[in-house]
Amino acid sequence: MERWLGLLLVLLALPSMAALAGSRDDYARQWPLVLGQDESGAYRVELGEAVYRSASQAALGDIEVFNADGQPLPAALLSPAQPLAQPPRTLALPWFPLPAVDPAAGGGDLRLVAERDQDGGIVRIEAGIEPRDGAVAAPGQWLVDASRLREPVRALLLEWERPQQSLQVRYRVEGSNDLRRWRTLNEGTTLLDLERGGERLVQGRIVLDGQARYLRLLPLRPGLVPALTGVIAELAPPPPDARWEWVEIAGQRRSEGGRDYFEYVLPGRFPVERADVRLPGNSAVQWTLHSREDARGSWLWRAGPWMAFQVGGSGDGGADHSEPKPLASMVRDRHWRLSAGSPVGDVVPVLRLGYRPEVVVFLAQGSPPFALAAGSANASRAEAPIPALLEALRRQRGAGWQPAPAYLADAVEELAGERALQPQRQVDWKSLLLWGLLIGGAVLVAALGLSLLRQRPSAD
Repeated sequence: MERWLGLLLVLLALPSMAALAGSRDDYARQWPLVLGQDESGAYRVELGEAVYRSASQAALGDIEVFNADGQPLPAALLSPAQPLAQPPRTLALPWFPLPAVDPAAGGGDLRLVAERDQDGGIVRIEAGIEPRDGAVAAPGQWLVDASRLREPVRALLLEWERPQQSLQVRYRVEGSNDLRRWRTLNEGTTLLDLERGGERLVQGRIVLDGQARYLRLLPLRPGLVPALTGVIAELAPPPPDARWEWVEIAGQRRSEGGRDYFEYVLPGRFPVERADVRLPGNSAVQWTLHSREDARGSWLWRAGPWMAFQVGGSGDGGADHSEPKPLASMVRDRHWRLSAGSPVGDVVPVLRLGYRPEVVVFLAQGSPPFALAAGSANASRAEAPIPALLEALRRQRGAGWQPAPAYLADAVEELAGERALQPQRQVDWKSLLLWGLLIGGAVLVAALGLSLLRQRPSAD
């Protein structure tokens, strides 16, 4: 009897073993992630064209984030229109105190030795001053590391301890991309911390005129300076209009039922929401657009008929074009077909499909570096309640809180390559488990019946 119970336990464990089978090696390639801020907890990654070209599943389930130990992290795919997918408008920056020398009194030659990580962020800094004659000590100088940001910084928001007396001091900001050559980004801004009658006035915002990887904050005159506790970057607001990316596809002419069509294959799982058609020279043609998931499926209407025109030029330069045509809904189909309302000659039009990059938000667990993997016919990202988690964090940290940015590295790393895109024979563990339970139950009943038959009847 115990042996049969052991068999049943093994059958029950099979689905769990199968769930643990997925790993980083099930994906075609990965992109290391550059974190815009350390230890943020949650991060947002905007997907690039290369990621869409690598993905193979229609629902983009084959995009997953892994930590340094190869463990998958809770993640969710968000539309760019969702509020939780928007980039943050403020972000805390690392800062370091600098030696105290008055720059207005001749200062000194600043010598910086910075230890940086592979992304350019400062890990440790050693600063030295060779004072000039007449230099005066001026504390309150700081070096701010903005090297991980890719969004433009509009201003710095300084935070400091509450002073024991009124504070009024002017600061200059200098910027550098190599910690050697510096240029002025703000000639002078007054920082205030005044208190009277129980009311307090604080002004710690410094507007920047330009961008740099590293920022140096210097008081214009020696005196009372704030005891700095934090530096926050105020990022530039997003553009008022959505940023559209476009994929241009060359097609082939097909004939069906006495009519000519133009068919195209989209090289990736792009979230297509708009369409445009281009022909050489001046043109005005009415188009209808259809798509389907595979070559054996039925064509589904997506847009049209609409008029696409080009007047006044032979290319993009100087020509007037019709507006792109919005689709009824977002589509990721591979196969597309255009039908023209009038003859277009021997040319084959270029189909342009527009999309807005989506965002993957993930919860940081385990050790960095993290990486985003894409492209698998066999592995799929597990569902995670990320939107609910983000809403809870916003209730705790304020309505303006957003996940910190993370960026795809330029260099892609190959994992399983094209082998990951080949479907493998899938085992229906659920059916196997049910059959195993039925067979195991029947065997147990038969064994129980045999054991009863073998028992000798008791003597009268």
